[in-house]
Amino acid sequence: MLDDKTDASTFHEGDMVVLDQGTYQGTPGVFVRLAEDVNWAEIRVSDGSLWSHPVVWLAHVPSAPRSVLN
Repeated sequence: MLDDKTDASTFHEGDMVVLDQGTYQGTPGVFVRLAEDVNWAEIRVSDGSLWSHPVVWLAHVPSAPRSVLN
């Protein structure tokens, strides 16, 4: 079950997240940082690239091992 909180303050560097909304829904990543516009965040996906998405599209992945992206 995904965490339904989308408040930007609930995400911290290194948190495992998943895109819960949008075109790439279900894509896992690691939260990197908020963008200058704090309604947007950068996540690192499995190929190492940085993607920017609205914070409200992100959800925490409880108990996900970091190896998911290795």
